[in-house]
Amino acid sequence: MGTDLKPLVKAKEIKLESLAGKVIAIDAYNALYQFLATIRGYTGEPLMDAHGRVTSHLSGLFYRNVNLLAAGIKPVYVFDGKPPALKHAELESRKKSKEEALAKYEEALQEGRLEDARKYAQATSMLKDYMVNDAKRLLALMGIPYLQAPSEGEATAAYLTIIGLAYATASQDYDSLLFGARRLVRNLAISGKRKLPNKNVYVDVNPEVIELDELLRDLGISREALVDVAILVGTDFNPEGFKGIGAKKALQLIKRYGRLEDIDVEGLRDELKSIDYNAIREIFLKPEVVGSDVRIGFKDVDEQGLIRFLCDEHNFSRDRVSNAIKRLNDAMRMRSSSLEQWFS
Repeated sequence: MGTDLKPLVKAKEIKLESLAGKVIAIDAYNALYQFLATIRGYTGEPLMDAHGRVTSHLSGLFYRNVNLLAAGIKPVYVFDGKPPALKHAELESRKKSKEEALAKYEEALQEGRLEDARKYAQATSMLKDYMVNDAKRLLALMGIPYLQAPSEGEATAAYLTIIGLAYATASQDYDSLLFGARRLVRNLAISGKRKLPNKNVYVDVNPEVIELDELLRDLGISREALVDVAILVGTDFNPEGFKGIGAKKALQLIKRYGRLEDIDVEGLRDELKSIDYNAIREIFLKPEVVGSDVRIGFKDVDEQGLIRFLCDEHNFSRDRVSNAIKRLNDAMRMRSSSLEQWFS
């Protein structure tokens, strides 16, 4: 779920086209879960092929990347590796929440409460190994590079911005900033018309960017202090946080006392001893990432391979896929005299 830093963040709304020509390191699991949650049928069921394999994530990944590439954006996806041991409690909590949501979804479906069913269905998404492998195969056919992170995908994505291989990370979570991403782009995977929860109202969702240096300057703290703020609020590695402490109060405490060790507040001082906050700091400030010799290479689109994979294997509409590929090729031809030059 990430850390809720929204009350402290001033994001700047941007147009998709403003990212043209820039490499964006996308948190792959974050994007895939968004597609699984939002791309569903009338009763909340995920899209599936004739063999019962879920394809919601493939639909989102394909058509969203067509939009990104057509806009001149160069996406690179970063997949999670082995999670830190401290994340175990959060992962177990997520699993339990999904099981509870599934039970509520099935109950609502049986009772004909379709609006409730669709709402609960969004929280039941499970990303299985075959789905991840299919996503990687699709990216390869689209000529889009992906990296397998040794641990947290957001950490490696942030590292790509630090070493200058990417302009920004893309995720709905704010954790990229804690990992040191120079810029974070939100809403990249969900921009466009979106329905408000439990309302028959649609709003425009546009990408927004957050600059880490600007954020730290506005808050008057260092990145190390921001990590301490996050620990007080609650992270994936201490998901419960501390009772009664939101982002604004956490910021006040860190600005007053400087660091977690020096907080002198009755009760909280003792509660802090119950977590290994130094280990959590290490995860964010010295994360396990890919090596500095990492390279990102873009390739041409494999048109026939895409049609075989999406249409023949997963029952996508041949006309829709062909039209999307044509749109992509037309946009690329306008942007560059050759695909090779554009992808340099």
